[in-house]
Parts: sequence; structure tokens; C-alpha cells
Amino acid sequence: MKKILTLFIIILIFSACSNKKEKSMAISDNEKLVKQYFEHFNNHDWTKLSKMYADISEFKDPSLGQGIVKQTRQQIIAKYSELNKIFPDLHDQIIQIYPSGGKHMIVEFVSTGTSPENSKFELPICTIFTIENGLITKDFSYFDNFEEEPTDK
Repeated sequence: MKKILTLFIIILIFSACSNKKEKSMAISDNEKLVKQYFEHFNNHDWTKLSKMYADISEFKDPSLGQGIVKQTRQQIIAKYSELNKIFPDLHDQIIQIYPSGGKHMIVEFVSTGTSPENSKFELPICTIFTIENGLITKDFSYFDNFEEEPTDK
């Protein structure tokens, strides 16, 4: 009986260690995916970036309107291509990546660019990516999309 109990405890310990390793590897793979995403973004390679998403993905993005908006890969390419026309030097700098569970990555970053009229912008953004089977299925971005109108005094 003592041998069976000892064997059971050993199996339990190995099982727990194995589980942690799998979760750690998944987070590591997801972090690599997110870093690759921002590399494609900064290279303005919208086709490669779009292939990191599922065929149809869910977005929360103030620039797309309120609520959840579903986008195809082609719509993702179109969205970023249009944005890139307005801001040819569009660039995102990752501040911090926060893994959250097995399939979520929270990324804090600053987006910058210069318009053709030479006006610059710097926008802090926080995005929550949901990653399933190696593809982004949800991209929920939060930023202040409010443009302050000048006041005449």
C-alpha cells in the first residue's frame, strides 16, 4: 500500500511539472507570435500581418465603430493599407507584453506617425489579443480616439 501511495505521489508531481511546462511553452509561443506581429506591422507588410489572423476575426477598435466588428484578412489588409497611406512612417513600439492565461496576450505600445501635412501623432494603445491554434481570433484595442477641438478664447 505504501508503494502504491508513493508511486501515485510521484506520478502526480511529474504530471504537475509537465502541465506547467506546456503552459509556459504556450505563453512563450504566443509572445513570439505577438513580437512577429509587430515586426510585420513596422515593416508595413500587411499581407503577412493579415495571415496571423483567423479567416474571420473579431475586433474592438474605436476606429471601426462601437462594439465588436468582424473582419476578414482582406479587410485587415485594406484597413492598414489606408492607415499607412495617411501615415507613411507608421510605427509601433512595444512598451510591455503581459501574458494572461493560455490564450491571451495584453500588449501595451505606442503608435507614432507623420501625416502628409507633416503633423505628427503619438498614441498610447493597449491591445488584448486572443490566440487560438496559432492564429489571432480577437484583437481588442483600447485607445483615446477623441480629438480635442481647439477652443477660441
